[in-house]
Amino acid sequence: MSGTALVTGGSAGIGKAICLHLLERGYEVLNLSRRESDYEHPKLRDVAVDLADDGACKAAIATLTSEFEITNLVHNAGVIRPALLEDVDLADVEYLSRLHLHAGILLLQGILPAMKKAAFGRVVIIGSRAMLGLQTRTAYAATKAAQIGMVRTWALELGPFGITVNAVAPGPVVTDMFTDVVPADSDKAAQLAASLPVRRLGHADDIARATMFFLEPDNGFVTGQTLFACGGASLGSLAL
Repeated sequence: MSGTALVTGGSAGIGKAICLHLLERGYEVLNLSRRESDYEHPKLRDVAVDLADDGACKAAIATLTSEFEITNLVHNAGVIRPALLEDVDLADVEYLSRLHLHAGILLLQGILPAMKKAAFGRVVIIGSRAMLGLQTRTAYAATKAAQIGMVRTWALELGPFGITVNAVAPGPVVTDMFTDVVPADSDKAAQLAASLPVRRLGHADDIARATMFFLEPDNGFVTGQTLFACGGASLGSLAL
């Protein structure tokens, strides 16, 4: 495995794990994130950008595509902004739409010419088990569910060009974003782990390994799919 991969939100959590797995496999990795990575590698390049800003996103991808032939995209960046229905702020819905949906569209539009030229491309969207429904997740679940609609549509459109598009939907994974809502050592975290069929919370590497499956050049016969890497949480209800 080799080539150039663009990863969003690769400075921490799941995104960082994905970047490290890619670097280990010899990829040139471009990390688009609001903050720099806390690790260094000769094949890692950090690009500071607010992906919820359409103009900044377009400018960043224009710069990168002038320097790199990018044939792998992992759109991982995301935020939750939880709220009960009564408290949902439409500004949060708009922000998550720009981050989860607009950014994915703009980035793929930017690198699509290189993929079509190479007759090869791998696109992975990091969704969420929450798209099936979860209390306090109106904005998050809605935009994550919308990502799956885009994945299936893009898979249909891009398959003839050798480009596959898939999604990984994590369940409860211990990252900074998760612990902002559920503290790692709390009773709630322990109860959540006990409720899963595998009896543990996920780790960022669990999601990175699933992502690498879809990025594998030889896995060109799998497209338009969503892999729930969730410890079995998608098999029933999940209560936080």
